[in-house]
Amino acid sequence: MDRSVEDITKIVLGILEKEKDTGFAVPVGVSARHIHLTQEHVETLFGKGYQLTKKKELMGGQFASNELVTIVGVKLRAIENVRVLGPVRSKSQVEISQTDAVKLGVRAPIRLSGQLKESAPIAVVGPKGVVYLDEGCIIAERHIHMSPRDAQVAGVNDKDVVSVKFNNERGTMFNNVTIRVDETFTLEMHIDTDEANASKIKTGDIGVIVK
Repeated sequence: MDRSVEDITKIVLGILEKEKDTGFAVPVGVSARHIHLTQEHVETLFGKGYQLTKKKELMGGQFASNELVTIVGVKLRAIENVRVLGPVRSKSQVEISQTDAVKLGVRAPIRLSGQLKESAPIAVVGPKGVVYLDEGCIIAERHIHMSPRDAQVAGVNDKDVVSVKFNNERGTMFNNVTIRVDETFTLEMHIDTDEANASKIKTGDIGVIVK
């Protein structure tokens, strides 16, 4: 059947549009506010010799604990029932959303986990004591956890920065998404609750890496 130039052009454009949406699929996990603690700070907050108790297994040997704390900003505004994640770390770190930062009255920078230099100060209150962090409160930078095999298939490397597209109701494109590769990681993109709410994305939704 003969086709006009216009018809052929539409077909080609349709193929190109479809190809734009192909890529490496990645599930999303929405990360709520939480805190990582050193063993010293665990004992200050919960008592001498205290050990975190496991509530739910997470990727990479991490777990959500049963322990909860209250975080307090410099203007004495507080958020209660912040989940502690284990195991203990070498530095304590609080991860919040921008909405949380406004509520607490803190200027938390957007950082990858562990990048705490000159981050926001925060107080942490537990049932047995209080810890004041001169720095340690951040808004987590959006990122993707993946294993070396996933990274090879996706054609990316650790610390690469990509974009991720969601073909949902909002048609959201997330730029500046950092790749994090480790043998212990399960494939998952992490965004915070502000990003999820604004884009109508929930845990388990699928995005596509577009480079």
